Amino acid sequence: MGNFKPIPGNIICDALKDEKTIIMACNVRITKGILRGIFKAAKKSDAAVMFELAKSECNLDGGYTGFKPKDFSEQCRETASEVGFDIWALHADHLTMKKGTPEEIEEMKKLIDALVKADYTSFAIDGSFLFNLEGNTVEEELSKNIDVTAEIAKYIEEKMQGKEFGLEVEVGEIGKKNESGMVLTSPEEAVVFIKELNKRNVFPNLIAIANGSTHGNIYDEKGKQAEQISINIEQTIAVGEALKKEVSNTRIAQHGITGTPRELIKKKFPVEFILKGNVGTFWQNIFYEVLKTMKPELYEEITEWTLENFREKAEKSGCKSDEEIIGKYIKYASGAKDETGKLLFFDKICSLEKNIEKALETRAYSEALIFFESFHAVGSAEKVRQHLKRIKG
Repeated sequence: MGNFKPIPGNIICDALKDEKTIIMACNVRITKGILRGIFKAAKKSDAAVMFELAKSECNLDGGYTGFKPKDFSEQCRETASEVGFDIWALHADHLTMKKGTPEEIEEMKKLIDALVKADYTSFAIDGSFLFNLEGNTVEEELSKNIDVTAEIAKYIEEKMQGKEFGLEVEVGEIGKKNESGMVLTSPEEAVVFIKELNKRNVFPNLIAIANGSTHGNIYDEKGKQAEQISINIEQTIAVGEALKKEVSNTRIAQHGITGTPRELIKKKFPVEFILKGNVGTFWQNIFYEVLKTMKPELYEEITEWTLENFREKAEKSGCKSDEEIIGKYIKYASGAKDETGKLLFFDKICSLEKNIEKALETRAYSEALIFFESFHAVGSAEKVRQHLKRIKG
Protein backbone atom coordinates (compact mmCIF):
# COMPACT_ATOMS: atom_id res chain seq x y z
CA MET A 1 0.00 0.00 0.00
CA GLY A 2 1.37 3.42 -0.96
CA ASN A 3 2.02 6.41 1.25
CA PHE A 4 -0.70 8.97 0.68
CA LYS A 5 0.02 11.31 3.58
CA PRO A 6 0.49 15.03 2.83
CA ILE A 7 4.05 15.98 1.94
CA PRO A 8 5.83 19.19 2.94
CA GLY A 9 4.72 22.20 0.94
CA ASN A 10 8.31 23.33 0.44
CA ILE A 11 9.12 20.06 -1.36
CA ILE A 12 6.36 20.70 -3.90
CA CYS A 13 7.37 24.36 -4.30
CA ASP A 14 11.08 23.60 -4.70
CA ALA A 15 10.35 20.93 -7.28
CA LEU A 16 8.09 23.14 -9.40
CA LYS A 17 9.37 26.70 -8.91
CA ASP A 18 11.08 26.74 -12.32
CA GLU A 19 8.70 24.42 -14.17
CA LYS A 20 6.19 27.07 -15.40
CA THR A 21 3.28 25.46 -13.64
CA ILE A 22 0.79 26.63 -11.01
CA ILE A 23 -0.05 24.47 -8.02
CA MET A 24 -3.80 24.59 -7.41
CA ALA A 25 -4.64 25.18 -3.74
CA CYS A 26 -8.25 24.36 -2.97
CA ASN A 27 -10.18 25.94 -0.09
CA VAL A 28 -12.82 23.22 0.14
CA ARG A 29 -15.21 24.71 2.69
CA ILE A 30 -17.77 21.96 2.10
CA THR A 31 -16.03 18.65 1.48
CA LYS A 32 -19.01 16.42 0.67
CA GLY A 33 -18.23 14.81 -2.71
CA ILE A 34 -16.10 17.78 -3.78
CA LEU A 35 -12.92 16.74 -2.01
CA ARG A 36 -13.01 13.31 -3.64
CA GLY A 37 -13.70 14.81 -7.06
CA ILE A 38 -10.65 17.09 -6.87
CA PHE A 39 -8.40 14.29 -5.60
CA LYS A 40 -9.56 12.04 -8.46
CA ALA A 41 -8.87 14.80 -10.98
CA ALA A 42 -5.41 15.32 -9.47
CA LYS A 43 -4.71 11.61 -9.89
CA LYS A 44 -6.04 11.58 -13.46
CA SER A 45 -3.97 14.67 -14.37
CA ASP A 46 -1.04 13.58 -12.20
CA ALA A 47 -1.05 17.15 -10.88
CA ALA A 48 0.39 18.31 -7.58
CA VAL A 49 -2.31 19.91 -5.43
CA MET A 50 -2.79 21.59 -2.07
CA PHE A 51 -5.83 21.60 0.20
CA GLU A 52 -6.28 24.51 2.55
CA LEU A 53 -8.60 26.46 4.79
CA ALA A 54 -7.98 29.91 6.26
CA LYS A 55 -8.02 30.76 9.96
CA SER A 56 -11.48 32.34 9.49
CA GLU A 57 -12.73 29.13 7.86
CA CYS A 58 -11.15 26.57 10.18
CA ASN A 59 -9.93 27.25 13.70
CA LEU A 60 -10.18 26.00 17.27
CA ASP A 61 -13.87 26.94 17.38
CA GLY A 62 -14.69 25.52 13.94
CA GLY A 63 -14.50 28.78 11.99
CA TYR A 64 -17.32 29.55 9.59
CA THR A 65 -17.09 26.12 7.94
CA GLY A 66 -17.63 24.09 11.10
CA PHE A 67 -14.23 22.39 10.68
CA LYS A 68 -11.49 22.33 13.29
CA PRO A 69 -7.95 21.59 12.01
CA LYS A 70 -8.12 17.92 13.00
CA ASP A 71 -11.47 17.46 11.19
CA PHE A 72 -10.27 18.92 7.89
CA SER A 73 -6.97 17.06 8.08
CA GLU A 74 -8.69 13.71 8.67
CA GLN A 75 -11.07 14.19 5.76
CA CYS A 76 -8.22 15.12 3.40
CA ARG A 77 -6.01 12.24 4.53
CA GLU A 78 -8.82 9.68 4.33
CA THR A 79 -9.82 10.82 0.84
CA ALA A 80 -6.20 10.78 -0.39
CA SER A 81 -5.87 7.17 0.80
CA GLU A 82 -9.19 6.12 -0.73
CA VAL A 83 -8.34 7.69 -4.08
CA GLY A 84 -4.67 6.68 -3.92
CA PHE A 85 -2.94 9.98 -4.65
CA ASP A 86 0.42 10.90 -3.18
CA ILE A 87 1.57 14.41 -4.22
CA TRP A 88 -0.41 16.83 -2.13
CA ALA A 89 0.13 19.20 0.79
CA LEU A 90 -2.12 20.25 3.66
CA HIS A 91 -1.87 24.03 3.92
CA ALA A 92 -3.04 26.43 6.62
CA ASP A 93 -4.19 29.43 4.60
CA HIS A 94 -4.35 33.04 5.88
CA LEU A 95 -3.10 32.75 9.44
CA THR A 96 -4.15 36.36 9.75
CA MET A 97 -3.14 38.85 12.41
CA LYS A 98 -4.73 42.28 12.21
CA LYS A 99 -3.30 43.89 15.36
CA GLY A 100 -0.03 42.14 16.10
CA THR A 101 -0.61 42.40 19.85
CA PRO A 102 0.94 39.89 22.27
CA GLU A 103 -2.55 38.52 22.96
CA GLU A 104 -3.28 37.98 19.26
CA ILE A 105 0.11 36.34 18.72
CA GLU A 106 -0.48 33.96 21.63
CA GLU A 107 -3.87 32.98 20.24
CA MET A 108 -2.23 32.32 16.86
CA LYS A 109 0.36 30.10 18.51
CA LYS A 110 -2.43 28.00 20.07
CA LEU A 111 -3.95 27.52 16.61
CA ILE A 112 -0.54 26.58 15.19
CA ASP A 113 -0.16 23.97 17.94
CA ALA A 114 -3.41 22.38 16.74
CA LEU A 115 -2.39 22.60 13.07
CA VAL A 116 0.96 20.93 13.71
CA LYS A 117 -0.73 18.22 15.80
CA ALA A 118 -3.15 17.65 12.91
CA ASP A 119 -0.20 17.07 10.54
CA TYR A 120 -0.42 20.20 8.41
CA THR A 121 2.60 20.45 6.12
CA SER A 122 2.45 24.05 4.95
CA PHE A 123 1.52 27.41 6.49
CA ALA A 124 0.56 30.89 5.24
CA ILE A 125 1.31 33.73 7.66
CA ASP A 126 -0.74 36.82 6.87
CA GLY A 127 0.44 40.01 8.53
CA SER A 128 -0.56 42.21 5.61
CA PHE A 129 -2.87 44.32 7.77
CA LEU A 130 0.11 45.38 9.90
CA PHE A 131 1.15 48.27 7.67
CA ASN A 132 2.67 51.41 9.16
CA LEU A 133 1.20 54.33 7.21
CA GLU A 134 3.53 56.73 9.01
CA GLY A 135 6.72 54.95 7.98
CA ASN A 136 9.28 57.02 6.06
CA THR A 137 10.79 54.05 4.22
CA VAL A 138 9.48 50.76 2.89
CA GLU A 139 11.32 48.99 5.72
CA GLU A 140 9.54 51.15 8.30
CA GLU A 141 6.15 50.66 6.63
CA LEU A 142 6.58 46.88 6.71
CA SER A 143 8.41 46.59 10.03
CA LYS A 144 5.47 45.28 12.09
CA ASN A 145 4.53 42.74 9.42
CA ILE A 146 8.16 41.61 9.23
CA ASP A 147 8.47 41.29 13.02
CA VAL A 148 5.25 39.32 13.49
CA THR A 149 5.75 37.12 10.42
CA ALA A 150 9.27 36.22 11.55
CA GLU A 151 8.11 35.42 15.09
CA ILE A 152 5.32 33.14 13.90
CA ALA A 153 7.56 31.47 11.30
CA LYS A 154 10.13 30.68 13.99
CA TYR A 155 7.39 29.31 16.23
CA ILE A 156 6.19 26.99 13.44
CA GLU A 157 9.78 25.85 12.88
CA GLU A 158 10.16 25.09 16.59
CA LYS A 159 6.90 23.14 16.75
CA MET A 160 7.65 21.14 13.59
CA GLN A 161 10.73 19.77 15.40
CA GLY A 162 12.96 19.40 12.38
CA LYS A 163 10.26 18.35 9.93
CA GLU A 164 10.16 20.28 6.68
CA PHE A 165 7.21 22.52 5.83
CA GLY A 166 6.06 25.00 3.24
CA LEU A 167 5.91 28.70 4.09
CA GLU A 168 3.82 31.43 2.48
CA VAL A 169 3.86 35.06 3.62
CA GLU A 170 1.80 38.09 2.61
CA VAL A 171 2.84 41.66 1.96
CA GLY A 172 -0.25 43.21 0.36
CA GLU A 173 -3.79 43.11 1.72
CA ILE A 174 -5.83 41.27 -0.93
CA GLY A 175 -8.62 43.39 -2.43
CA LYS A 176 -7.71 46.61 -0.57
CA LYS A 177 -8.85 49.83 -2.24
CA ASN A 178 -8.22 53.54 -1.79
CA GLU A 179 -9.53 56.64 -3.56
CA SER A 180 -7.42 55.74 -6.62
CA GLY A 181 -8.67 52.17 -6.92
CA MET A 182 -7.01 48.86 -6.04
CA VAL A 183 -3.89 49.13 -3.89
CA LEU A 184 -1.10 47.15 -5.58
CA THR A 185 2.09 45.72 -4.10
CA SER A 186 5.21 47.29 -5.57
CA PRO A 187 8.30 45.28 -6.57
CA GLU A 188 10.28 47.13 -3.90
CA GLU A 189 7.81 46.18 -1.16
CA ALA A 190 7.93 42.50 -2.10
CA VAL A 191 11.74 42.40 -2.34
CA VAL A 192 12.33 44.33 0.90
CA PHE A 193 9.84 42.13 2.75
CA ILE A 194 11.51 38.88 1.67
CA LYS A 195 15.06 40.18 2.16
CA GLU A 196 14.27 41.34 5.69
CA LEU A 197 12.76 37.94 6.50
CA ASN A 198 15.81 36.21 4.99
CA LYS A 199 18.03 38.25 7.33
CA ARG A 200 16.14 36.60 10.19
CA ASN A 201 16.64 33.14 8.67
CA VAL A 202 13.08 32.94 7.43
CA PHE A 203 12.94 31.76 3.82
CA PRO A 204 9.41 31.72 2.36
CA ASN A 205 8.57 29.60 -0.65
CA LEU A 206 5.66 31.85 -1.56
CA ILE A 207 4.54 35.45 -1.19
CA ALA A 208 0.96 36.63 -1.62
CA ILE A 209 0.76 40.13 -3.07
CA ALA A 210 -1.97 42.64 -3.79
CA ASN A 211 -2.26 42.63 -7.59
CA GLY A 212 -5.88 43.57 -8.19
CA SER A 213 -7.65 40.34 -7.25
CA THR A 214 -10.47 40.06 -4.73
CA HIS A 215 -11.53 37.10 -2.61
CA GLY A 216 -14.92 35.53 -3.30
CA ASN A 217 -17.59 36.19 -5.90
CA ILE A 218 -17.56 39.47 -7.84
CA TYR A 219 -20.71 41.47 -8.67
CA ASP A 220 -21.48 44.39 -10.98
CA GLU A 221 -23.27 47.63 -10.09
CA LYS A 222 -26.65 45.87 -10.48
CA GLY A 223 -25.75 43.02 -8.14
CA LYS A 224 -25.24 40.46 -10.90
CA GLN A 225 -22.31 38.06 -10.69
CA ALA A 226 -19.43 39.10 -12.92
CA GLU A 227 -16.10 37.74 -14.08
CA GLN A 228 -12.93 38.58 -12.17
CA ILE A 229 -10.67 40.28 -14.70
CA SER A 230 -9.06 42.85 -12.41
CA ILE A 231 -5.78 40.99 -11.82
CA ASN A 232 -3.00 43.31 -12.98
CA ILE A 233 -0.76 41.07 -15.08
CA GLU A 234 1.89 43.75 -15.73
CA GLN A 235 2.32 44.49 -12.02
CA THR A 236 2.46 40.78 -11.25
CA ILE A 237 5.24 40.31 -13.80
CA ALA A 238 7.14 43.31 -12.41
CA VAL A 239 6.98 41.90 -8.87
CA GLY A 240 7.85 38.40 -10.10
CA GLU A 241 10.88 39.61 -12.05
CA ALA A 242 12.16 41.60 -9.08
CA LEU A 243 11.76 38.63 -6.73
CA LYS A 244 13.50 36.25 -9.11
CA LYS A 245 16.40 38.66 -9.57
CA GLU A 246 16.83 39.71 -5.94
CA VAL A 247 15.81 36.72 -3.81
CA SER A 248 15.69 33.88 -6.37
CA ASN A 249 13.65 31.18 -4.58
CA THR A 250 10.39 32.92 -3.60
CA ARG A 251 7.49 32.81 -6.05
CA ILE A 252 4.04 34.42 -6.07
CA ALA A 253 0.90 32.91 -4.57
CA GLN A 254 -2.10 34.18 -6.54
CA HIS A 255 -5.17 34.66 -4.36
CA GLY A 256 -8.71 35.41 -5.52
CA ILE A 257 -9.00 33.28 -8.67
CA THR A 258 -12.74 32.48 -8.44
CA GLY A 259 -14.49 34.11 -11.37
CA THR A 260 -11.34 34.48 -13.50
CA PRO A 261 -11.94 32.94 -16.95
CA ARG A 262 -9.80 29.84 -17.21
CA GLU A 263 -8.81 30.56 -20.78
CA LEU A 264 -7.37 33.84 -19.47
CA ILE A 265 -5.46 31.97 -16.77
CA LYS A 266 -4.00 29.57 -19.32
CA LYS A 267 -3.02 32.23 -21.86
CA LYS A 268 -2.12 35.25 -19.72
CA PHE A 269 -1.02 34.23 -16.21
CA PRO A 270 2.80 34.53 -15.93
CA VAL A 271 3.49 30.96 -14.85
CA GLU A 272 7.21 31.62 -14.53
CA PHE A 273 6.38 33.82 -11.51
CA ILE A 274 3.06 32.51 -10.13
CA LEU A 275 3.62 29.14 -8.47
CA LYS A 276 0.44 28.70 -6.39
CA GLY A 277 -3.13 29.60 -7.28
CA ASN A 278 -5.91 29.63 -4.68
CA VAL A 279 -9.37 28.46 -5.72
CA GLY A 280 -11.92 28.63 -2.91
CA THR A 281 -15.35 30.15 -3.43
CA PHE A 282 -15.60 28.35 -6.78
CA TRP A 283 -16.03 24.98 -4.99
CA GLN A 284 -18.64 26.46 -2.66
CA ASN A 285 -20.56 27.75 -5.69
CA ILE A 286 -20.58 24.26 -7.16
CA PHE A 287 -22.02 22.83 -3.97
CA TYR A 288 -24.94 25.24 -3.90
CA GLU A 289 -25.62 24.92 -7.64
CA VAL A 290 -26.03 21.16 -7.20
CA LEU A 291 -27.99 21.55 -3.96
CA LYS A 292 -30.39 24.03 -5.57
CA THR A 293 -31.57 21.35 -8.01
CA MET A 294 -31.13 18.13 -6.07
CA LYS A 295 -32.11 19.23 -2.53
CA PRO A 296 -34.13 22.43 -3.05
CA GLU A 297 -35.73 22.43 0.40
CA LEU A 298 -32.30 22.55 2.12
CA TYR A 299 -31.05 25.13 -0.37
CA GLU A 300 -34.06 27.34 0.38
CA GLU A 301 -33.61 26.91 4.13
CA ILE A 302 -29.98 28.01 3.89
CA THR A 303 -30.58 30.94 1.54
CA GLU A 304 -33.47 32.20 3.66
CA TRP A 305 -31.22 32.02 6.74
CA THR A 306 -28.53 33.94 4.87
CA LEU A 307 -30.88 36.73 3.78
CA GLU A 308 -32.47 37.00 7.21
CA ASN A 309 -29.17 37.21 9.06
CA PHE A 310 -27.07 39.29 6.67
CA ARG A 311 -29.40 41.56 4.68
CA GLU A 312 -28.86 44.64 6.85
CA LYS A 313 -25.08 44.23 6.96
CA ALA A 314 -24.90 43.43 3.25
CA GLU A 315 -26.95 46.43 2.17
CA LYS A 316 -24.82 48.74 4.33
CA SER A 317 -21.74 47.38 2.58
CA GLY A 318 -23.27 48.09 -0.85
CA CYS A 319 -24.91 44.83 -1.93
CA LYS A 320 -27.51 45.52 -4.63
CA SER A 321 -29.49 42.27 -4.87
CA ASP A 322 -30.49 39.08 -3.04
CA GLU A 323 -28.19 37.23 -5.45
CA GLU A 324 -25.24 39.28 -4.27
CA ILE A 325 -26.13 38.91 -0.58
CA ILE A 326 -26.39 35.14 -0.94
CA GLY A 327 -23.21 34.93 -3.01
CA LYS A 328 -21.18 36.87 -0.46
CA TYR A 329 -22.62 35.61 2.83
CA ILE A 330 -23.84 32.04 2.28
CA LYS A 331 -20.33 30.85 3.22
CA TYR A 332 -21.28 31.41 6.88
CA ALA A 333 -24.10 28.86 6.76
CA SER A 334 -22.19 25.58 7.05
CA GLY A 335 -20.67 26.53 10.41
CA ALA A 336 -23.63 28.55 11.70
CA LYS A 337 -24.84 27.84 15.22
CA ASP A 338 -28.04 28.55 17.13
CA GLU A 339 -28.16 30.32 20.48
CA THR A 340 -27.28 27.06 22.28
CA GLY A 341 -24.18 26.51 20.17
CA LYS A 342 -25.68 23.72 18.08
CA LEU A 343 -24.71 23.67 14.40
CA LEU A 344 -27.70 24.54 12.22
CA PHE A 345 -26.81 23.04 8.84
CA PHE A 346 -23.49 21.19 9.20
CA ASP A 347 -24.97 17.75 9.92
CA LYS A 348 -27.58 18.12 7.16
CA ILE A 349 -24.83 18.92 4.67
CA CYS A 350 -22.63 16.04 5.84
CA SER A 351 -25.49 13.52 5.58
CA LEU A 352 -26.66 14.33 2.04
CA GLU A 353 -27.86 11.38 -0.03
CA LYS A 354 -25.36 9.31 -2.03
CA ASN A 355 -26.73 10.45 -5.39
CA ILE A 356 -26.13 14.09 -4.43
CA GLU A 357 -22.65 13.28 -3.16
CA LYS A 358 -21.89 11.55 -6.48
CA ALA A 359 -23.17 14.53 -8.45
CA LEU A 360 -20.93 16.83 -6.42
CA GLU A 361 -17.96 14.52 -6.96
CA THR A 362 -18.57 14.32 -10.71
CA ARG A 363 -18.94 18.08 -11.07
CA ALA A 364 -15.84 18.82 -8.98
CA TYR A 365 -13.86 16.22 -10.94
CA SER A 366 -14.64 17.77 -14.32
CA GLU A 367 -14.04 21.33 -13.14
CA ALA A 368 -10.74 20.39 -11.47
CA LEU A 369 -9.53 18.76 -14.70
CA ILE A 370 -10.09 22.10 -16.45
CA PHE A 371 -8.27 24.00 -13.70
CA PHE A 372 -5.26 21.67 -13.85
CA GLU A 373 -5.11 22.19 -17.61
CA SER A 374 -5.44 25.96 -17.23
CA PHE A 375 -2.70 25.97 -14.59
CA HIS A 376 -0.31 24.02 -16.85
CA ALA A 377 -0.23 21.49 -14.02
CA VAL A 378 -0.82 18.21 -15.86
CA GLY A 379 2.11 15.91 -15.07
CA SER A 380 3.51 18.15 -12.32
CA ALA A 381 3.21 15.42 -9.68
CA GLU A 382 5.79 13.26 -11.45
CA LYS A 383 8.23 16.19 -11.38
CA VAL A 384 7.78 16.31 -7.62
CA ARG A 385 8.39 12.56 -7.35
CA GLN A 386 11.62 12.90 -9.32
CA HIS A 387 12.69 15.79 -7.11
CA LEU A 388 12.02 13.67 -4.02
CA LYS A 389 14.24 10.90 -5.44
CA ARG A 390 17.06 13.38 -6.09
CA ILE A 391 17.04 14.90 -2.62
CA LYS A 392 16.82 11.50 -0.94
CA GLY A 393 19.78 10.30 -2.97
